[in-house]
Amino acid sequence: MAKISVSNLTFCYEGSFDNIFEQVSFSVDTDWKLGFIGRNGKGKTTFLNLLLGKYEYQGSIQTSTIFDYFPYRLDSGQMKKCMADFMDEIAADAESWRVIMEMEKLHMDAELLYRPFETLSHGERTRVMLAILFSRDNYFLLIDEPTNHLDAQSREVVKAYLRQKKGFLLVSHDRDLLDACVDHILVLNRVSIEVQKGNFSSWWENKQRMDAFHEAENEKHLKEIGKLKTAADRAARWAEKNEDTKIGYDPIKEHDRCMGTRAYIGAKTKAMQSRIKQMEGRIEREIREKEGLLQDIEKPAELKVMPRKHFKEVLVRADKFCLAYGEHKVLQDFDLTLKQGERVLLRGENGSGKSSFIKALLRKNQADEAAGKDCVESGVLQTASGLVISYIDQDTSFLKGGLTEFCVKNNLDESLFKAILRQLDLERVQFGKQMEEFSEGQKKKVLIASSLLQSAHLYIWDEPLNYIDVFSRMQIEELLIRFAPTMLFVEHDVRFQEKIATRVVDF
Repeated sequence: MAKISVSNLTFCYEGSFDNIFEQVSFSVDTDWKLGFIGRNGKGKTTFLNLLLGKYEYQGSIQTSTIFDYFPYRLDSGQMKKCMADFMDEIAADAESWRVIMEMEKLHMDAELLYRPFETLSHGERTRVMLAILFSRDNYFLLIDEPTNHLDAQSREVVKAYLRQKKGFLLVSHDRDLLDACVDHILVLNRVSIEVQKGNFSSWWENKQRMDAFHEAENEKHLKEIGKLKTAADRAARWAEKNEDTKIGYDPIKEHDRCMGTRAYIGAKTKAMQSRIKQMEGRIEREIREKEGLLQDIEKPAELKVMPRKHFKEVLVRADKFCLAYGEHKVLQDFDLTLKQGERVLLRGENGSGKSSFIKALLRKNQADEAAGKDCVESGVLQTASGLVISYIDQDTSFLKGGLTEFCVKNNLDESLFKAILRQLDLERVQFGKQMEEFSEGQKKKVLIASSLLQSAHLYIWDEPLNYIDVFSRMQIEELLIRFAPTMLFVEHDVRFQEKIATRVVDF
């Protein structure tokens, strides 16, 4: 067992005025299974890169361990090769027989090592990389969001695998995965990093209790500060009244006052002014103290959505719908009836046709009869007349340029759009950047904010929560439960499924 000790860590990117980390200190054991959580864009990946030695920083990070990172960053040439052909390039000390043993634990056949990497599914790529990571000794593994783009079955395999391991730091927003696999939580708060024993649920329960305590204490403190301010204002008015005369009295009304009285009043005024300054200093100190306690409290803003009411009860109907690309049949005799007010989860393995069905539905609603090259449709697929759909694509690669340009292109009210982004905890400094510079989580928030701003009969969300932080996930859950829009969605987050879906359709 070794330790990772972080002391007075301070870091900011070149050209930035704001520190990502400031005087951060903590210590962890490398035998721990650490879950690392925090808001999007707050520095989780940055911290991993600091551990990997990619940036210069102030303070110290001390450890005897060696770090390795998931996912491996592969170039276009490597993607076309078999993993067996370039494994030495990314993990020189990984022995093939040990990799194969780990692959068996991940329910994988060794032949996947000899297939071009680009032909593997997201789940297969993830599991191959994890097998390589865990096939080597003396490494502390930095695992960055391994379940993104994975279906439920692949997530269960990864969850069971990680549960048996020890000695890693897992960046994840999947509450189910965190509860199942970690024994300590590393939390990137708004101004600090803290370590707590337990899984996500135990940490969240403790945090809610602590936040409630601090908020109650703050209420009491605000009352005390109010009393101090009232006393200070009263004293200030008295001192000002006397100071206005410069001599402590009104010479017209009180012309017979002696010089001794004047001196007494002047001294009293000076003492009162000194007392006021002391009270103001105390007020400022107490405000700073309480603000420091409240800085790390997560108080998500309440989001809103504007669902429309349609005059039809049934919004979408599929009857024996078939979809094929050339000789490849994607859907066969698929049936679905979506009624107004329902939130239907489309569930199935990756490649089962969920996204293909959504794309066919969008084409139908837009009255686009051209299904696409080599795409053949048959059976019935109908949408209600005049149906307005708000859609979130799982792909974010098309997001380019500035937010103003995005609003103009999509006919969005820019001020309202940015207000929603702020409610999703996207910092104002991001508003001046190009979307290509955004993290994947921040890009997803752009799409979510855009969808929420559209008043629609039906909201179709295709894997909206990939890369979205756990706090925003809970924020979105509360929104959907409160406003109950009609939805058709694909999402592999188990907790989200349980809270949001009113019905499940399996593919």
